[in-house]
Amino acid sequence: MEWIRDHAWEAWVGLAFVLAALELASLDFVLLMLAAGALTGAVAAAVGAGWVLQVVLAGVAAVAALGLVRPALLHRLHRSPATALGIERYVGMRAVVTARIGGHEPGAVRLDGETWTATADGGLAIEPGRSVDVIEIRGATAVVRPTAEGE
Repeated sequence: MEWIRDHAWEAWVGLAFVLAALELASLDFVLLMLAAGALTGAVAAAVGAGWVLQVVLAGVAAVAALGLVRPALLHRLHRSPATALGIERYVGMRAVVTARIGGHEPGAVRLDGETWTATADGGLAIEPGRSVDVIEIRGATAVVRPTAEGE
């Protein structure tokens, strides 16, 4: 017990490292917040606070981190937009007509470096070289509409 009293700040730092390492397995930010509390206990020990005060300060810091910091971290982590996967990622992309799309006859577009069969939304005729926006993917066919001028 005497070693812990004489080396309390080192014990707190060791506990913080163990908790931070265990956080790598859980990845839910709970153990990381407890590690922050342990670091607060280390600071209190380093400035000469008593054992009871060290534990109280570590507990208060851990609870505050769990209540204030963790929700903000989780919110930032989970607020990113969902990434479209598969063919849905092409919707909204810009393409260039490589073979005339006529009325109700399919043509071709260059989309993301690949040649796709394409039809025009509304049965429009679109000449080669024109920029188009992909509005839908139906099977292996891109449904496109001409890009507004000036875009």
